[in-house]
Amino acid sequence: MQGRFSLQYSFDLIFALLAALAALAVLQTFIIGRHYIIPSTILVATVLLGNIAWYGLRDARWAKCLLFWSGFLFTAHLLFALFFAQVYRTLLGAAFEPVCAVLLLLFAFMTWQYAKRNRLFS
Repeated sequence: MQGRFSLQYSFDLIFALLAALAALAVLQTFIIGRHYIIPSTILVATVLLGNIAWYGLRDARWAKCLLFWSGFLFTAHLLFALFFAQVYRTLLGAAFEPVCAVLLLLFAFMTWQYAKRNRLFS
């Protein structure tokens, strides 16, 4: 996995982390929560996230495009949250604007670099 910790693989690694967290959520709801339907539903998301991350790390173009558009949509979500979010603004109070603005700039930069370094639109 040498050279994988870079902006070229940023969203691949984020999706891999999300898949690992979702796998832990499956185990938690199945073993501790003693549910059977809920873990099956979470498992679907885990498999999808894991496969997209796996193929993204293997430089599959279709996975790179899905990861880019996921980053783009999350960046747009942060932009709209900066102006219209109620719950996050209540939870974070005065820290909401700086936190959201920093996250917005970070993800906008990562999305731009991801597309540039993977040559998605060239």
